[in-house]
Amino acid sequence: MIRRRHPKSARRRHWERLREKRSRSIFLLPSLLTTGNLFCGFLALLLTVQGRYRDAAIAILVAMVMDLLDGRVARLMKATSQFGVEYDSLADVVSFGVAPAFLMYSFALAQLGRPAWFAAFLFAICGALRLARFNVFTGVADKRFFTGLSIPAGAGVLCSSIIFVGSLGSPPARPVLVAMAVATYLAALLMVSTFKYWSFKDIGWVQRHPAQTLLVVVLGVMIVATNPELFLFLIFTGYALSGPVRRLIVGRAPAPEPVPAKDTP
Repeated sequence: MIRRRHPKSARRRHWERLREKRSRSIFLLPSLLTTGNLFCGFLALLLTVQGRYRDAAIAILVAMVMDLLDGRVARLMKATSQFGVEYDSLADVVSFGVAPAFLMYSFALAQLGRPAWFAAFLFAICGALRLARFNVFTGVADKRFFTGLSIPAGAGVLCSSIIFVGSLGSPPARPVLVAMAVATYLAALLMVSTFKYWSFKDIGWVQRHPAQTLLVVVLGVMIVATNPELFLFLIFTGYALSGPVRRLIVGRAPAPEPVPAKDTP
């Protein structure tokens, strides 16, 4: 006796295949944004080799936007995965570690000798260490704060300084190049420091005051647009200095007391 397949069972399998395909597409979107982040970092390296330093710095800033979006999109779509975390970290090493270090070396440090170009390598290695520490303590540390300057913010300090100095018109003098080398050293050390930086992940105030938040964002964009070279430099530099300033004002947070282990029968 030959059994006929019920049309509902075939329809059910069809919808299951569609849901599986949709699930794969959801997980693909954050990875595409991470790939865009990596592409911008690679493009910045190519533009640096061509001597287009301003365009290379802008490419790294665009990579920062991609890096900001991929995590948000993954959490909104509930598509977070260990693969995405590892892929994002590897892309960040290129876009915010190697690319800005090479850009700073080509723009300023190559003219100052070995002690200066060593700052570029220190920035890259400290950025990789910062990412490794972040991955280890994910889910354990306070989400409101970063421990150490984040690697995108460190890259922002370097790129905004290059854009600002390049906008002055004349070739930078030696004291300016020395100041940029010192800034590179400081940004590298701040990334592996224990200073607390606001992570902007506490969205409670944003949810309670959406209209005020939108107004602040629009006003901020308008102010930056009036003189982007100057205000980007001030924003990234101010954020980098906020960690040490907060330590001076608030002090070091007390270490949490260890929880005694319970005896198990």
